[in-house]
Amino acid sequence: MRILKALLLALAPVAALAAAAPLPETPFELLGERSRPADRFTQGLYFDGERWWESSGLYRRSWLAEYTDPGGNPLRRKWLAENRFAEGLAVHGDKLYLLTYRAGELQVYRRKDLAPVNKLGYSGEGWGLASDGEQLIMSDGSDELTFRNPDTFEVERRLKVHGGGEEWTRLNELEYVRGLIWANIWQDSRIIAIDPASGEVRGLVDLRSLAPESRHPDVVANGIAWDEKRNGLWVTGKYWPKLYLIRPQGLGFDAPGTRSSSSASGAELELRVPGISPDKHR
Repeated sequence: MRILKALLLALAPVAALAAAAPLPETPFELLGERSRPADRFTQGLYFDGERWWESSGLYRRSWLAEYTDPGGNPLRRKWLAENRFAEGLAVHGDKLYLLTYRAGELQVYRRKDLAPVNKLGYSGEGWGLASDGEQLIMSDGSDELTFRNPDTFEVERRLKVHGGGEEWTRLNELEYVRGLIWANIWQDSRIIAIDPASGEVRGLVDLRSLAPESRHPDVVANGIAWDEKRNGLWVTGKYWPKLYLIRPQGLGFDAPGTRSSSSASGAELELRVPGISPDKHR
């Protein structure tokens, strides 16, 4: 027994060091891109394979829109009140859920026509929002995610995000994909993949090579939308003039039978990130 205790004590520093080891960047393949207006302060983004929904922030300029072409005019757009700052957006069933920054107000809309159907309250700030099919997952700019009831928006579970040798604060826009929660980090070019059961960060992708050249402090990566058909993530940022379709290496994106980049067509051109393997994926 003493020998076992001594062995465990000897291994403890090694285990702690391994837990604190920084995560390597996950390479990605760049499958395509779509141009769009560069005046969008993107907060939430969702794609169902045919239509896009996007929320754009700032006071007196916030809106929620639906469109089929990111570069074209919206099919529908709802402007928020001047004292409401639009934040994260989630699609759950036949409804859209839109956070507001500091108003403590969740706005609920009908998915088919953006007709308002409800408003629910919450405490603290609203940043990012996603759905795992059962609950809504919310970020508030901290290192904690909350899992909430879609009908009442009451908190049902809290999850602290950790791992990879870093403290993961400023969690922002969220997307649930293949059993992992993807998150933007405010003012960071990286997006991370989070285990929804443990909160451990399983991978990170750096979008630095896709970001437009700008010294404006608000031109930051924000916006993640899953493209199930093409097996990738659409990523963009505030005031970015393009959306990019990327595929991470692993992290659920290497499932057999998925489509390769050769399926990209039309405005979605096949592209490669310089210096990054074409077979690989903030």
